[in-house]
Amino acid sequence: METNANFKLEELRILEETYRGAVPQLKFGSPFELLIAVILSAQCTDKRVNEVTQVLFATANTPEKILQIGQTRLEEIIRPCGLSKSKAKHIFATSKILLDSYNGEVPHEFDELIKLPGVGRKTANVVTSVAFKTPAIAVDTHVFRLSNRLKLAEGKTPLEVELGLQQVIPREKWSDAHHWLIWHGREICSARKPKCDVCPLSKVCPSAT
Repeated sequence: METNANFKLEELRILEETYRGAVPQLKFGSPFELLIAVILSAQCTDKRVNEVTQVLFATANTPEKILQIGQTRLEEIIRPCGLSKSKAKHIFATSKILLDSYNGEVPHEFDELIKLPGVGRKTANVVTSVAFKTPAIAVDTHVFRLSNRLKLAEGKTPLEVELGLQQVIPREKWSDAHHWLIWHGREICSARKPKCDVCPLSKVCPSAT
C-alpha cells in the first residue's frame, strides 16, 4: 500500500475522530504529583501506578513530604511499581533538587525538567504537555510502536519518532495526538496481536493484516 502525506492525514483524521477528548489515565492533583506518577510509570501500567500513588500521595505529595518520609519508606510504598530502588532514589533526589533550586515547584521548561534525576524526554514532555499545557509529543512504547506501524513517523529511536511526528502533526494538536496514539495502542493496536479486524484505521494502515 502506498504511504504518502494523504494517508498520514487520513490516519490522523480517523485517530482524532475516534479518540477526541482522550485524557491521561494517571491520576494527579498537581504538577509534582504528575511528575512522580510518570516516573513511576516506567515499565509499569497506569492502573498499578494509580493504586500506588493513592497510598503515596495520601502521605507524601510534595517534595518536602517525600524527604520527610525518607528514601527507605518511599521505596517500600512504591515497590509494586517495580524498579523501586532506582525509582525511589530518583524521586528522592528530584524532590531535594526541587526544594533547593526551584522553591519546591516543578519547573515549566523542558530543558530544566530533563535535568532532574529519572526524568527523560518522555517524562519531561508529558509534564510540560499535561501539567503546563505546552504542546509536546511524548513517545512511550505505544506511540513508538504505532508511529512506525502506521508509518506516520518511522524511526529507530524515540527521538527520531518524536521529531518525525512533529513534522506531520500540527503543533496545536501535538498533545492531543499523543493521547490518541496511546489509547489506540492500548485498545486496539497491541504489540503482539493487533485487532486489525475491528480497527478504524485498517483501510489506510500500511501494516494492516
